[in-house]
Amino acid sequence: MAYITISRDDFHYNLQQINKLVSLDKIAIVLKDNAYGHGLEIIAKLSQEYGIKHCVVKSIYEANLIKNYFETILILNDKPIEDDKFYFAINSMEALERVNNRAKIELKVDTGMHRNGIDMAQINKAIEIIKDKNLNLVGIMSHTRSSDELSSELFWQEKNFDIVLEKFREFDNIRTHLYNSSAILRNKHSKYDIIRVGIGVYGYNELATIFTPIKLKPILSLYATKTTTRYLSSNSRVGYGGDGNYSGVISTYDIGYGDGWLRDTKDIYLYKNIKIIGRVSMDFISINSQKDELCILDNAQKVAKYCNTISYEILTNLNPNINRRVI
Repeated sequence: MAYITISRDDFHYNLQQINKLVSLDKIAIVLKDNAYGHGLEIIAKLSQEYGIKHCVVKSIYEANLIKNYFETILILNDKPIEDDKFYFAINSMEALERVNNRAKIELKVDTGMHRNGIDMAQINKAIEIIKDKNLNLVGIMSHTRSSDELSSELFWQEKNFDIVLEKFREFDNIRTHLYNSSAILRNKHSKYDIIRVGIGVYGYNELATIFTPIKLKPILSLYATKTTTRYLSSNSRVGYGGDGNYSGVISTYDIGYGDGWLRDTKDIYLYKNIKIIGRVSMDFISINSQKDELCILDNAQKVAKYCNTISYEILTNLNPNINRRVI
């Protein structure tokens, strides 16, 4: 059966590179969407081994699965409830009006991304609501929109965020965070309390090549196993629609789009002379190889470039039911 390996050593190596830039207690690892396809509980455990105390997830369901591994868990998109470890992102004025005053909340402010968060012009009204309802505000946060691109927008958003924070000077014991992986890898320091580290800790530096690179190591490898082998003669057509055309030995391997392997990988070269032949089907691919087992993926950036997408999509698309093992 197809399976995934997660490298403990490479994961801890990536954390070390980030730890060189910020103190350990500032790192909040992003574990949403099955830890970017790597396995939620696997990565939570490896994070705890390294000493990470904070994490970020999408839902209460995810948070409950890894609750014992962290001191704080920021939940990005769920209804706030009272819990000692759970912090809830509040993305709108409407959500702020509905908050239970015992739930721990972090107010998200839109500093330029224009996706989630209250408008900067609404801050005074938000502060009024927080005071009137005696809400348990524990953090102020925002999100960068283009920290991985060669532009000044990161610094423009940082300036906007600083303007926001000035309005919250009277609040005690609140944490602040704006930076993601690209922002900290680019700027190499942060004055804020928390750094939300996502794709970087999984081994991918998404910065434009002009920036001084920090080497990271992809921690996930996807393997498929052979189910059948046959010999084809005279340029035989292969797979649905006969889209493949091949002569010689060809084998079928147990991975397909039902497992999250993209159909756009048709004809991709996995190695120098080994490629996928014809269409990717739901459960299988055809490859000009006789090996009993093949590594299909060990660098999502390579596959993403071929498919005209991003490494995030390649990784998060991988089916959670594929067996994952730590090596």
